[in-house]
Amino acid sequence: MSSAGGKKRRARRGINGSVYPRGQKWAYVVDLGNDPLTGERRRNARAGFATEDAAWEALVEANNQLRTNRYVKNAPRTVRQFLDEWLAAVRVSLKPTTHSNYRNYAVYYVIPIIGERRLQDVTPEMISLLYTHLLEKGRRKGDSNQRMYAFWKKAVEAGQSPKPKDVATAGGVTYAAATRAVRRYQAGRVPAPYSRGLDARTVLGVQIMLGRAFADAVSWKYLGESPAAQAGRVRQTRKGHNVWTPDQLRRFLAMARDERLYAMWLMFATTGMRRSEAAGARREHSDIAARTITLWQTRVIAGGQATDSDGKTRRSRRRLALDRRTSDALNQHLAMLDHERAQFGADYQDHGLLFCWIDGRPIYPDTISEHFNRLVDRAGLPTITLHDVRHTYATMSLRAGVNPKIVSGRLGHATVAFTLDLYTEDVPELHHAAAEAVSDLFLNDPDGASAPLELP
Repeated sequence: MSSAGGKKRRARRGINGSVYPRGQKWAYVVDLGNDPLTGERRRNARAGFATEDAAWEALVEANNQLRTNRYVKNAPRTVRQFLDEWLAAVRVSLKPTTHSNYRNYAVYYVIPIIGERRLQDVTPEMISLLYTHLLEKGRRKGDSNQRMYAFWKKAVEAGQSPKPKDVATAGGVTYAAATRAVRRYQAGRVPAPYSRGLDARTVLGVQIMLGRAFADAVSWKYLGESPAAQAGRVRQTRKGHNVWTPDQLRRFLAMARDERLYAMWLMFATTGMRRSEAAGARREHSDIAARTITLWQTRVIAGGQATDSDGKTRRSRRRLALDRRTSDALNQHLAMLDHERAQFGADYQDHGLLFCWIDGRPIYPDTISEHFNRLVDRAGLPTITLHDVRHTYATMSLRAGVNPKIVSGRLGHATVAFTLDLYTEDVPELHHAAAEAVSDLFLNDPDGASAPLELP
């Protein structure tokens, strides 16, 4: 047999392909069969084997992989090229927010570090080292918030009143960003110490993204096995939730009582709904007579743009029973919307939303959080996030003795186990109640009094 370049190929009976010398080393070529679409013959070669026997062993393994549909064609594709291709392919199957997060993880944290490495050269060790790097010094954004705060604090301590324009220059940000920052600092919302490393939750997001991406690479026959599956796991330290007491929640609602969107603030407190659910809630899904509201459509931010979605999971789409006070507030809110629509007439932009601007326009989700922060500051309450109100609702429900299954359903969690795993550490009295309930079964006397424990 002859081959291109005059190098003699050596074939063996029963083995698909042949081995041949290439420079000072050996290579093999294997027939992959005809392309199912074009009918063209497909072949794949691999080189770099030190001996002829090593090349034969690799060719035999290639034959085994072909028989079990596990053969991966040798390709120069880089991690960058693969992730670009993968992100384009999975866009239709992912929610906009998920796709946006995956793209950010790839663009900011993966591609700058291993993007030029050949995809088939990526190893579990390389992925583990990537996670370590991100945890220790993976932050790409500068410490502009710290620079602004340091400038503002120094000026205030010197008895000055720094202008947002000067704060913007010190932080290298826009005037609008500096104005919001000054408002935060004046309210006591100061930045946390700057860290070069990423939060473990962010690195966990990178891990989840790479896990799915490399699993698809295996399915697409780009890789024989996923290096992400064998890499080290990112450990996330569990922290307690930041919640309000009933009195603090009461004070917040008192501050929001005269707000145009009071019904929305009340529903955050009495249902634990998410911000995206409030931003996307529709008028047609509220039933005042039945005192219920159905949370179905959401409004989320993806790639800096607000977009409609259908909830985090199937369980997120749910019907919630409303208490009497919330139902009354919602009824008044609907009457206000009718009045506003009549006042604007043809200029009213009716999107069918339950919570919107006075002319019917959708509210940008981040604006809801920003207004919540201002209400919290005006009320002089401990600083928590809007999502922490959801945690407050959950812990209060469990403390009130509401069945965990009901709590889980109202929150839209996938399982009751997830709800209990998430919140029972925040409600230690549940453990004490369980301890008392069990001991009462055998340590109480027949009259109900605590019986002394007699030891042998």
